[in-house]
Amino acid sequence: MYHGIINVYKEAGFTSHDVVAKLRGICKQKKIGHTGTLDPDAVGVLPVCLGNGTKLCDMLTDRTKEYVARLRLGIVTDTQDISGTVLQENKVEVSPEEVRKVISAFVGNSMQIPPMYSALKVNGQKLYELARQGREVEREARPITIYALEILEEAHPEYTIRVECSKGTYIRTLCHDIGQKLGCGGVMAHLERTRVGEFRVEQAYTLEQLQQYADQGRLFEAVVPVDQMFEKLPALTVKEHAMKALKNGNQLAWTELEPCEGRSLPEKIADGSQYRVYGSQHIFYGVYEYRKERRMFCPVKMFLPQQESKD
Repeated sequence: MYHGIINVYKEAGFTSHDVVAKLRGICKQKKIGHTGTLDPDAVGVLPVCLGNGTKLCDMLTDRTKEYVARLRLGIVTDTQDISGTVLQENKVEVSPEEVRKVISAFVGNSMQIPPMYSALKVNGQKLYELARQGREVEREARPITIYALEILEEAHPEYTIRVECSKGTYIRTLCHDIGQKLGCGGVMAHLERTRVGEFRVEQAYTLEQLQQYADQGRLFEAVVPVDQMFEKLPALTVKEHAMKALKNGNQLAWTELEPCEGRSLPEKIADGSQYRVYGSQHIFYGVYEYRKERRMFCPVKMFLPQQESKD
């Protein structure tokens, strides 16, 4: 069984669930989950978690994301992208200079109303299911942050933009809102997700490549180990006499730990500081946090090692 994350390049025509279904066949295991939906027409980075790595799904969903999108002005559709039903076609009378000014104004914190064609639920029903029934319901605006927004290519009235944003940002809606601000309307004509957290498009694998790796017995080469997601945290090793406590996910005392690098623990450890914790043979067990009031290291997130997996 594989444990970790694979950086998948989702191709057009596949839903995120399709990717997971395909990977279950490639990896020959059921315990797989993706970290954020991409529209069927969109392409790009889709980190997929395997085995005990599925505990990372929520964490990866919260990561900042980067997209390259093509904005086409003068069109409004019901889906806010080029595949939808055209509701309006307008003459684009704004200048490229005005477009640049409006686009730059979207950088920063704002409130965004999610599109009807999205997987968000209202009263237990997905919005896109309601939209397909011809129904539109009120949606609450949600806070988003656009960290960076630049124009990569101008072919007025079409613009290729790069967007770095927080979770929950809909690029379709961003394109729509830019068009509304300009008074001519706008749609997303193409979308590629180029980064999710530390996972970049340059290192992503297509499903075909992953199948080839599996056929060659090399699929493990594409799996990012779980502990790599916490590599910025200092590492500690549990002493042999405390291994039972570690395997049970219990809190640990100073005397039961030692730094992996062979150094001694500092006399003072900051309250709330977190550590990667390993057992014997440098097997990763989880993330622990030091609690000053208890003078103990307490588990934050545990990952059952592969050798002890019951799947």
